[in-house]
Amino acid sequence: MDFSVKKLASGAGVFFTRAVQFTEEKLGQAEKTELDAHFENLLSRADSTKNWTEKILRQTEVLLQPNPSARIEEFLYEKLDRKIPSRITNGELLGQYMVDAASEFGPGTSYGSTLIKVGEAQRRLGAADRDFIQSSMINFLTPLRNFLEGDWKTILRERRLLENRRLDLDASKTRLKKAKAAEAKAACEGEATPDFQETRPRNYVLSASASAAEQELRVAQTEFDRQAEVTRLLLEGISSTHINHLRCLHEFVEAQATYYAQCYQYTVDLQKLLGSSDGEMFPGAFVGETNTQVPPSGVSPSAATIPVVPAVVGPCNPSAPSMTFTEVSPPSTGTRKARVLYDYDAADSSELELLADELITVYSLPGMDSDWLMGEKGNKKGKVPVTYLELLN
Repeated sequence: MDFSVKKLASGAGVFFTRAVQFTEEKLGQAEKTELDAHFENLLSRADSTKNWTEKILRQTEVLLQPNPSARIEEFLYEKLDRKIPSRITNGELLGQYMVDAASEFGPGTSYGSTLIKVGEAQRRLGAADRDFIQSSMINFLTPLRNFLEGDWKTILRERRLLENRRLDLDASKTRLKKAKAAEAKAACEGEATPDFQETRPRNYVLSASASAAEQELRVAQTEFDRQAEVTRLLLEGISSTHINHLRCLHEFVEAQATYYAQCYQYTVDLQKLLGSSDGEMFPGAFVGETNTQVPPSGVSPSAATIPVVPAVVGPCNPSAPSMTFTEVSPPSTGTRKARVLYDYDAADSSELELLADELITVYSLPGMDSDWLMGEKGNKKGKVPVTYLELLN
């Protein structure tokens, strides 16, 4: 019990001494031992590494999981040391919805079969997304988090201990300075009034006090130097941390490249699959015919194919200039209105630039590819891709 009281009192005394030294330094009443420039650079580099690592970690988590509620849930599972439950990705959920819709609409219908194809592709995209998230979590986020929760906490602990050793050292310097000043003052007073019976014991006490302060200063200096060396070695280890994070960054980029390559391949395969089945789902669509037929009764005019103006047969005049697509007048019949689905940038002057949701007039011309129609809006004419249009009448 006595030992505990003495230890508590000693700790309280040390804490009070450090607090007094810190306060006097802030007020400019005490000198402060400054660290060398190299050490200060190491401290600044370590602080920058911690700050930017933390920002990169947090933003990468946002990139991999945009849902803040899901991130909070995962954080709580980690703090409770519980396994994070497997969560279906948005792509996989969309694919499941499409497949379920196809089963209700009928997988034998054109819409149902297309839903199945697109849904399966979305499932594969979602699975690739999940693999990318898992790979990034293991190879990139985990090393960054280990640095912040492991190495950085060790550096902080040693830095706080170094600061305490520095306060003890400066407090010892202050005590020694005061003891020497008191000893010098007593010596001056003793010379002025040489009364040996009074000044001798006092000088002995002051001399012992100065000697104790010198011994205390030597111990404090030794402990400070030892702690400064330990902290310096930890701070120099930041270079190894950078090398490790560099390797993790390369792995993150590789995983990202693999993920986007898979997504591109899946979408290209899906596009080819849907393109090969367009002829079966839409027979005769957008294909020009040489004769115009009246649709049978009971069939709405919108179901008829777009008529094509037959080519004029006559003697060829070599001297007459050839006419371009934009110089040909639209036929009096067979024009249709169409709504633009997506923005389209014209590749050259023969094509028409499109904006999403605008209405244009379209018609077909002899010899045109089935993937193109002539479009007209205002005084502008040009070819437009069929896949960017939705015919309205």
